[in-house]
Amino acid sequence: MNYRIISSILGRILAIEAGLLLAPLAVAALYGEPVLPFVWTILLCLAGAGLLLALGRKHTGSLRPREGFVSVALSWLVISLFGALPFVFSGAIPNYISALFEIISGFTTTGASVLPEVEVVPKGVLFWRSFSHFVGGMGVLVFMMAILPTDDEHSMHLLRAEVPGPVKGKLVPKMRDTARVLYVIYCVMTAVEVVLLLAGGLGLFDALTTAFGTAGTGGFGVRNASIGAYNSAYVDVVVGVFMMLFGVNFNLYYIVLVKRSLKGLKSQELGLYLLVIAAATVTIALNILNLYDGFFQALRYAFFQVSSIITTTGFATADFNVWPSYSRALLVLLMLMGACAGSTGGGTKVARLVILGKSVWAEIKKLLFPRAVNRVTLDGERLEAGAIHNTMIFYMLYTVIALGAFLLLSLEGFDLETTFTSVVSCLSNIGPGLGLVGPTGNFAIWSGASKLVLSLCMLLGRLEIFPVITLFAAGVWGRKN
Repeated sequence: MNYRIISSILGRILAIEAGLLLAPLAVAALYGEPVLPFVWTILLCLAGAGLLLALGRKHTGSLRPREGFVSVALSWLVISLFGALPFVFSGAIPNYISALFEIISGFTTTGASVLPEVEVVPKGVLFWRSFSHFVGGMGVLVFMMAILPTDDEHSMHLLRAEVPGPVKGKLVPKMRDTARVLYVIYCVMTAVEVVLLLAGGLGLFDALTTAFGTAGTGGFGVRNASIGAYNSAYVDVVVGVFMMLFGVNFNLYYIVLVKRSLKGLKSQELGLYLLVIAAATVTIALNILNLYDGFFQALRYAFFQVSSIITTTGFATADFNVWPSYSRALLVLLMLMGACAGSTGGGTKVARLVILGKSVWAEIKKLLFPRAVNRVTLDGERLEAGAIHNTMIFYMLYTVIALGAFLLLSLEGFDLETTFTSVVSCLSNIGPGLGLVGPTGNFAIWSGASKLVLSLCMLLGRLEIFPVITLFAAGVWGRKN
């Protein structure tokens, strides 16, 4: 293990976090709020960065896959440990474990919160809370690659470990340029949403924080009633559409917008993603029709909530906890499925569902026609056996982790609906669940130990399990290859 190169990466990440904290500091100053919580956090980040960079100053050798995975996992942990400090220093969340849960929820774009009343929290802290979605949405290591000099070999292993989805590839020849392309598309889409929200009557603060939550598919709101507080069909549609757009594979945007090719629109994953959204929206609207004034109002609330859940954003315009069983059950299934690979959304990803379905069908055909050649393809390209194997292992690990966390949380004695959906919402990076953690509840009900379990679930879900479990793999910390 090349400890010096890992130390250098962690030092850069802390230095970047110190720079990012200048934004909420400026917001706090603008609203006349105390800035010391951010000043102290920035100083501690810079001190930690200086120490880590000094330790990694003379690193030699290349970044191998295991250093890439370990660096990604530790970077997310370190940025969260320091990122929780403004909540504690400001008094918004005095308990450090609860503050750590909140910021991990922010960076992993989960949106699960322990705050019962967000409107009493200082604006600077709320901005940092929502801004963490924007930073974590595309990935903190991707951001580092986009702004700092990084050789292509280093970038490859970091990008493969952090970008969500079963199939990863370069958009352009250099990985650093790929990171920049991703961030340009990401920022432009966010800016367009901010403009549209301003046109809909939202103030700049609300427009920015809402767009951050949408872009990162995070879901932290700055109003107690989330997006429902604005009571605007226009805002519902704008946010609902952009949640859906941010749940699309960003590779497809590059193909369509930069390469000017319609090939991206023929993606099988995109087709299934849009089909599921349409089918779920219509069937839920019919199921909740008696709760609203007419089909179009039911359709409005159904579309928003389907878009919010399948993209794992977690915004709410209605208390879906009181919807009929079919609607709630379907939302839970959408939680498990999630958005597209290569998007800012969470869940197990639509691409994996496509691969799983095609693999099962190939096995059935193999049983029926033993001599036939059965190849599993995705968008016309043959999938290697390794990609299929990785998908199967991912589903197995996801299930084992979910069941293990479910058993641990069940020791607290809450109802099964609350316990199970708490685990699923954190592991799939969604935010609200059902029962006591529904859209009108929060995660403050859990003990410190359970919050740590759920925080680990959020990290496992955002980094798609493998980078985190490599920290505990036998021999990974040894010096030999």
